[in-house]
Amino acid sequence: MKGYSYRTGEHEPTTSLPLWEALVTDAVGDVIEFWGFKRNHGRVWALLYIRDQAMNSRQLCDSLELSKGAVSMITRDLEDWGIVKRVRPPESSAWHFVAEVEFMKMITHVLKRREGKLISRVQTDLDDARRLAEEADGTSEETLERIDRMRRLAGMMRQAIGIFTKTARFDVSDTRDLL
Repeated sequence: MKGYSYRTGEHEPTTSLPLWEALVTDAVGDVIEFWGFKRNHGRVWALLYIRDQAMNSRQLCDSLELSKGAVSMITRDLEDWGIVKRVRPPESSAWHFVAEVEFMKMITHVLKRREGKLISRVQTDLDDARRLAEEADGTSEETLERIDRMRRLAGMMRQAIGIFTKTARFDVSDTRDLL
């Protein structure tokens, strides 16, 4: 992970950020990348969060040494997931971005938008697979049952995400028998 190489004192940050900001943005970027997002999604959000001020695209580009196109794509994704908000300060004609500061709110937004879409696609594919397998010659009842178990698991995941996003609690104790 790149963000932790600074601790040894052997490497300087590759951005114009002060070392402490580079450590924060890179650390968050590393975690976000580990979770399957793009590293720069985490870096942009982290900079907005720690500075606690609205920043425009140019400021984000300059601070994190990202291209205008990259910042545009990243902020669009982050807005879509409810991680940042677009604002227009009275003193500026340019749009600025501010970070969502409530962690549980962010997590629930991302789960609804990103993972919710994925599970919906998986459920549709499994439903189609079940129908096609049933129509195919020679598909055993055991195979159909295995597909049904996967469909039930996808349904439970969808339900778990729904419960978590409403209550910020997650209990998977009832899934033991299924798995």
